Amino acid sequence: MSMIDAELLKKYNRSGPRYTSYPTAPHFHTGFDDAAYREAILRSCLERPDGNISLYFHFPFCKSLCYFCACNVIITHNESRIDRYLSFLKREIQMVSELVGRHRKVVQMHWGGGTPTYLNPAQIEDINGFIRRHFNFDSEAEISIEIDPRRLTQEHLPTLRRIGFNRVSFGLQDVDEKVQETINRVQTDDQNTYVIRESRHLGFDSINVDLIYGLPYQTLASYEATLDKIIAFDPDRLAIFNYAHVPWLKKHQKLLPEDAMPDSSERLAILELINERLTEAGYVAIGMDHFAKPEDELTLALKNHTLYRNFQGYSTRSDAEVFAMGVTSISQLDRAYAQNVKTMKEYEERINAGRLPTMAGIDLTLDDRIRRFVITELMCNNRLLKTEVAERFGVDFDSYFDGFEAALEPFLLDGLLELQSEQIMVNESGRMVIRNIAMCFDAYLDNKSDQKKPMYSRTV
Repeated sequence: MSMIDAELLKKYNRSGPRYTSYPTAPHFHTGFDDAAYREAILRSCLERPDGNISLYFHFPFCKSLCYFCACNVIITHNESRIDRYLSFLKREIQMVSELVGRHRKVVQMHWGGGTPTYLNPAQIEDINGFIRRHFNFDSEAEISIEIDPRRLTQEHLPTLRRIGFNRVSFGLQDVDEKVQETINRVQTDDQNTYVIRESRHLGFDSINVDLIYGLPYQTLASYEATLDKIIAFDPDRLAIFNYAHVPWLKKHQKLLPEDAMPDSSERLAILELINERLTEAGYVAIGMDHFAKPEDELTLALKNHTLYRNFQGYSTRSDAEVFAMGVTSISQLDRAYAQNVKTMKEYEERINAGRLPTMAGIDLTLDDRIRRFVITELMCNNRLLKTEVAERFGVDFDSYFDGFEAALEPFLLDGLLELQSEQIMVNESGRMVIRNIAMCFDAYLDNKSDQKKPMYSRTV
């Protein structure tokens, strides 16, 4: 794989969105309330009466805090809080399902957190049964869950497989003991091996492993040892994220020693190692931070230019609107985004009032939808066909984005992309700065990327 050199990476290393949505979440507004979300759902059902849907459920509870974590979590040792949360979640499920109806098929469901497997097997089976009674699932639906190997009982994985889950994903982050102790996530080789072995034995269709680079005390040598073990595990997919250090947003990240974090040159060396070792092992680079086996659905979607990106990462279900439930979860409809409230108190109050727990959101303008398509195509499929913009939205790309060549000129001169008469092509090196390329089409950016406390993490 062709890599971008260190000086170019330094040049483009600025604050920028990850584009799990467009517009991005900081641009949602509180004027979009539960009534607006209800209207958006009903409009969606009128426009797409038989359209496929994806479900996301957020389970926020964790037993301990990982210091690197940027997710919305609740640390608790009181397991009775889970039962209370599930009772309110069921009421939200009922409200949403009544609006969506059973004529739209669920082709994808994902449970995230937090730690969904903090729920015991009986709780998992109960809430899963409730969900399935309220939505119409396709027989070939992709059903996935995030698990924590440290909290599993012997009944967890067999229960998940028996009730229909066919994909598992677990955070491993790093196998180095010093790194694990520093980030407050000690996870043994035996625990990781058990998840891999048992998931294979039970017949899960796909196993994904999450890693992070840029954490304290990681070095090129230590990360090579981590990759050796991960490759030996032989997961179907890997998501390898660049650690986003944003202590002004996530105050617990201040517990991490910044002087022990690898500098930009070390990070680049680690990134080069990741790409080299995983491609040698037969994995295909997907988007900016995923890898998958050649026969994996993600790889096939990349080849067919049908890869998609949402708040759960890269996906093959670009046709499915996402209805998300639980605290902080974000729904992604064709013409709107809606985010739930972030605290349990607000969540319970709104559910008790018979309201959807929508905190903020946005109705997408035509311009939003055009730019979202352009950014998604670049982020996912490393290209943009101008004819597709014309076919989907009835606009001429060159006229609509008048002057876009000037914005892309630095990337062109640095050999990171090609501008052709009918398409924009991002090459392998350009994939490393794809967020920067996508930013050229973002109408919401104010270009104050070097402010003291930026809205987004660094792009490299």
